[in-house]
Amino acid sequence: MKQNIGNFVREVGNEMKKVSWPNKDQLQESTIITIVTCVIIMVFVYVIDIAFTKLFTTIF
Repeated sequence: MKQNIGNFVREVGNEMKKVSWPNKDQLQESTIITIVTCVIIMVFVYVIDIAFTKLFTTIF
């Protein structure tokens, strides 16, 4: 069992060395895109929620 765990940890370490990590500029750009996308979706959902609230308030 210990050999399996040790082997797993070694293999994970080897695979992590192969990963292409983003540099600082790429990370900042991806973060900004993610935040802007979340804000756009949030505003869209808010507008739809207000519209449905007014619609259902009018109907009922």
